[in-house]
Amino acid sequence: MARVTLKNIKKVYDHEVTAVQDFNLDIADKEFVVFVGPSGCGKSTTLRMIAGLEEITEGELYIEDKLVNTIAPKDRDIAMVFQNYALYPHMTAYENMAFSLKLRKKKKEEIDARVKAAAEILNITELLKRKPKQLSGGQRQRVAIGRAIVRNPKVFLMDEPLSNLDAKLRNQMRAEIIKLSQRIDTTFIYVTHDQTEAMTLGNRIVVMEGGLIQQTGTPQEVFEHPANIFVAGFIGTPQMNFFDAFLEYDTDRYSIRLDDAVIGLPEPMQNKLRENIQKPCGISLGIRPEYIMLAKAGNTDAVRATVDVSEMMGSETFVHVNACAKDCVIRIATIDLPIDKKQGFAIGDELYFTFSGAFAHMFDRDSGKNILSSS
Repeated sequence: MARVTLKNIKKVYDHEVTAVQDFNLDIADKEFVVFVGPSGCGKSTTLRMIAGLEEITEGELYIEDKLVNTIAPKDRDIAMVFQNYALYPHMTAYENMAFSLKLRKKKKEEIDARVKAAAEILNITELLKRKPKQLSGGQRQRVAIGRAIVRNPKVFLMDEPLSNLDAKLRNQMRAEIIKLSQRIDTTFIYVTHDQTEAMTLGNRIVVMEGGLIQQTGTPQEVFEHPANIFVAGFIGTPQMNFFDAFLEYDTDRYSIRLDDAVIGLPEPMQNKLRENIQKPCGISLGIRPEYIMLAKAGNTDAVRATVDVSEMMGSETFVHVNACAKDCVIRIATIDLPIDKKQGFAIGDELYFTFSGAFAHMFDRDSGKNILSSS
């Protein structure tokens, strides 16, 4: 359908507030890309510039290798689905979906065929005669998506389309959007602040903060190899734990010292650190909660912690502890809990934990960059 290219895109409001800066991205034909980041990071502004709803301050935007900076939204051959559905309340679902085609003076037979085909894809055929007030939130969102589908756009833009739905409906609609993207086979650009949506929907995700791209990659690449401490803390639930630690070097081997514990590192990490000629230094150490294990007191790799809160979640337990003067979370499968802790830990309990060096993330304390990155 369409390739989308953004070159040095910048957006400045009132000559003083920079919302997006130096945004460079090449989105392939039929790719599903997700812009993700906290509120105010510039993701929706970027999407609105692609749609033509916001003027580009600097840079070039291409759709199918055609410069579209000054082309009106209606002539860009894109379709956008908004957070608030934006349905006409006085029209039926059918009329809402058909409206843009009527404006383009399409034949009645073609309109009818397109609307019914989209309704079948979205499983809303029986809802076509209803008005928005007679529909649930999830049904309204399907109608809004259907209205976009009937246009057969080159590019599909979605701006937080599931944020108004409850958790169960969001899960259902995520699955529907995945199936939809496979059926209609077009380019999708999706904006969300919800990392679960980003991780499950996108072929590639773009993590943004402060108007800048922090990292792009497949969901797994970004999860396993975060480029910096912001990405590491933003992607993952519960979020990554961070500690002040030291990277030590002795007899041609690197290790991590955290409090009194010493953690060895696997050979691939040893080789990367040698390639980077990494000197011993203080680091920000990141460990995801699911990769922390309970340990025995006295082990050389054991870190002492004091329990603050224990949350029983059924199949797993989240244990909030204080360790090395930092608050952190340990995520433990309930089946792996000691027999006397099956009902959870008490406030003030002492425990020891450890982790494999293979799952350690090391960041420069000043720049926040991942020190295993060669860049």
